[in-house]
Amino acid sequence: MAFDVELASRMREVLAVRNDVTEKKMFGGLCFMVRGHMCCGIARENFMLRVGPDRYEEVLSRRHARPMDFTGRPLKGFVYVAPAGLKAKRDLVRWIGLGLDFVESLPAKTAKKAKAKNRG
Repeated sequence: MAFDVELASRMREVLAVRNDVTEKKMFGGLCFMVRGHMCCGIARENFMLRVGPDRYEEVLSRRHARPMDFTGRPLKGFVYVAPAGLKAKRDLVRWIGLGLDFVESLPAKTAKKAKAKNRG
């Protein structure tokens, strides 16, 4: 699983002020989960961000944003941000803030209960 470890480190630094962030390997990279929801991450060299369907078009109109389309079909509510848009810490903070705005609008997920094995 190859992804930009320097960017991951920068993202950890931005998210370190929160106590509800976990990391999960997804999309061939690394995702940062907030309150159980995917917020942002890295797929190979791509910074990905979940902004939700309501702000999707608005965020796509921003410089450096493009549809997240790793499957060949864009995932509505998710965008990639080009590395040029992440150079300064304040830029990364702003992008991550958009993801946080969306996931904070969702109810927190609870831990999944282990499924009981069928014995018999």
